[in-house]
Amino acid sequence: MPKAQDDILHTDLAGMPLRNPVMLAAGTAGYLDETADVLDLGEVGAVVTKSITPLPREGNGTWRILPGEAGMLNAIGLANLGIDAFVREVGPRITSVPTRVVGSIAGYSIDDYVRVAAAMDDLEPLMAVELNVSCPNVHGGCEFGADPRLLAELVGNVRGVLRHTRLFVKLSPVSVAVCGIGIADLVRAAIEGDGRGSFGPNGRPGADAVCLANTTPAMAIDVERMEPRLANVTGGLSGPAVHPIAVKLVHEAYRKVCKGSGTPIVGIGGVMRWEHAAEFILAGATAVEVGTGLFADPRSPGAIARGLASWAKRKGVERVSDLIGAVKLP
Repeated sequence: MPKAQDDILHTDLAGMPLRNPVMLAAGTAGYLDETADVLDLGEVGAVVTKSITPLPREGNGTWRILPGEAGMLNAIGLANLGIDAFVREVGPRITSVPTRVVGSIAGYSIDDYVRVAAAMDDLEPLMAVELNVSCPNVHGGCEFGADPRLLAELVGNVRGVLRHTRLFVKLSPVSVAVCGIGIADLVRAAIEGDGRGSFGPNGRPGADAVCLANTTPAMAIDVERMEPRLANVTGGLSGPAVHPIAVKLVHEAYRKVCKGSGTPIVGIGGVMRWEHAAEFILAGATAVEVGTGLFADPRSPGAIARGLASWAKRKGVERVSDLIGAVKLP
């Protein structure tokens, strides 16, 4: 990418410098560099690893990914090699990747999350981890992300073992309006933690950034067989169908919590082209993640970054970050 585009796209995400605001979402780009054969990773701001749990997981059976009319259904079931093998086999290769790497953490209990976070904190090349508290495909996976009290407790415990690493918290869209709990309540809980007094490299007691949002729970049925099409029965919907929902979540979180607290947002959901990324930025996002778009066109992240650079230039700003939250409201 030409230097002029690098300059206008340079992004600071909670103190982590990114070449541009386009990131590869967890679970869509492998553990680290599996997409390098089809995508120059030097063209993206960061790669988020596959979500890692304490022990290895085989995940769900076939079928666990299905194309949809306006997106994709997946029920992978957090298939991964476990934290010990991740540290041993993937950790030494992190420095060979020509972009930032963010570790993704998942689990069933606070102890699970803490164990993986502590191990990732020892991997010096990782500047940040993304706490996946919202996977709707695994039993119990939404519990922390749907309850502000439990979320704050989880964040406080994880924050306590991250001595060097920034903490991003990835929330679910299903929490909105459940039992009167809105996205602002959950974002606030993620940022404030539980008051344990542990602070990260940015001096925050909780999340350094929030990621909005994970997939939306969904289901597909084979009408001839009269059976669910996914082996897990239900899964997560991603892609263009969820994009407007995610834009609203980013807008609401930015206006109600993140703008005042100075907390960056990573917009996630249906980023297939640069206009989708631009919408997230105008709504309040500092960066975006591409997931389903990689399946449709593995080279799309580079095109999205170039499109953002041209857009920012047309708007007459020095950096694309100058457009964060700049949507014109009535």
